[in-house]
Amino acid sequence: MITDTIAAIATPPGAGGIGIIRVSGSRAIEVVCALFGKKPRSAADQQVSTEQPVSRDPQLSADMNTSPQFITPNSCASSFTESHRVTHGYIFDTVTGNVLDEVLVIPMFAPRSYTAEDVVEIHAHSGPIVMQTILEQVLSMGVRLAQPGEFTKRAFLNGRIDLTQAEAVADIINARSSNSLKIALSQGLGYFKSTVTNAREELIELLTKVEALIDFPEDTGDILPADHAIEVIMNIMDICNNGIKQYEDAHFLRDGLKLSICGPPNVGKSSLMNRLLEKERSIVTAFPGTTRDLIEESLNINGIPFVISDTAGMHKTDDPVEKIGIERARQHILESDMILFMEDVESVKRRGVAIIKKELEAIVPGDKKTVLVLNKVDKINKEDLLTLPAETSAIPIIAISATQGIGIDNLRKKITQIATSNLNLSSLVVPNLRHKTALKKASSALEQARQNLSGYCFQEETLAIDIRSAIDFLGEITGDGAGIDILDQIFSKFCIGK
Repeated sequence: MITDTIAAIATPPGAGGIGIIRVSGSRAIEVVCALFGKKPRSAADQQVSTEQPVSRDPQLSADMNTSPQFITPNSCASSFTESHRVTHGYIFDTVTGNVLDEVLVIPMFAPRSYTAEDVVEIHAHSGPIVMQTILEQVLSMGVRLAQPGEFTKRAFLNGRIDLTQAEAVADIINARSSNSLKIALSQGLGYFKSTVTNAREELIELLTKVEALIDFPEDTGDILPADHAIEVIMNIMDICNNGIKQYEDAHFLRDGLKLSICGPPNVGKSSLMNRLLEKERSIVTAFPGTTRDLIEESLNINGIPFVISDTAGMHKTDDPVEKIGIERARQHILESDMILFMEDVESVKRRGVAIIKKELEAIVPGDKKTVLVLNKVDKINKEDLLTLPAETSAIPIIAISATQGIGIDNLRKKITQIATSNLNLSSLVVPNLRHKTALKKASSALEQARQNLSGYCFQEETLAIDIRSAIDFLGEITGDGAGIDILDQIFSKFCIGK
């Protein structure tokens, strides 16, 4: 049971128009009440008062009685009698009575609040000093500083949201594109929760029949027709497998598609990265091997989020530092979703596209989405440009000049076309990696159950174990039965104040 009251700054650090301090817990109303007044006090009012603020919490009243430093708020008791009503006033220092800031205060009574507890938000002028000063006053009242994600964790523990909706909060905050925002919002509205919960309830009903068959074999008769049981299992397996496929096809809309630029040294990889980012991110020189370590940046191309990487040039070298950079580049290529393999157009003219493709195939796995980028077309004449190899279906070829911007729009279009070629967003439900892992485990358990039902040696006990395993794995997704280690891992990724 949650008994303590927590507080934190809920807005990003730095100066701004408004900053919000959020307080949640059984003592939230009384604590803020003790700091708040509707009007500035006169010099006489700023003497420490022995009269105690109104408190609905006996423990808080006892704490106040042992400390003479609380100042009577101005009409506070009547200010916070209505939930979700904005009240203008001032936050005061509990010792000196001095005004700390002019604020708006919004009380939200349980359960109609973000955490389903009593919540108070103090809207003050945003600035590091004023926000920290007000927070310290709140904490001085026996309130604890919130841990990362603790407000959302309380919303989950208090049953206001499930675990998928809690994760959606972080996805909404970190959305990199309009598509990723839509996916996060659909998850936050409970669409994925509904799908998983319905599937889980069907399995629970099926498990009830199996266990009845085990416990009362003589009384149940034909309570579990094999054809019906297999149909239920197959339908839920389809739900799991569709979720897995949706993750594999569209997870990059949330996480960003990993796009690596690779190729020999001095072909313009860093120049291309700078051109796509529209800023000087990679160092560009005429000397081969300038880029020795991986350089990553986030990029949005036509509404698709990418994580673009400039890798070390691939070539034979005796330089130990370059060797490390090249090995890291090779490993990163294996982990990437799409590759831009760059070559100097003069090299293609001289050696032929067939040799270039062989070099590409030696570096890039055949299952990777790849574009062959021919750079420095501004260095050749128009007649030579017409002799360049045309695009093929196997490996698209785009001619560009990274320094002059020639062909960059065509390259952007090709990148987004390839990225979205298998994308089907008829459903905006896209599981995250944790969900995908649980769906795979559930699907595997259901496959075992299907084989059991289809086999010659039908065993009710084994069938029950497999169905229960699938139920538990689906429960991990929504938080039903999720262990404390899973919860800690999820909420530790949140910012403090959310």
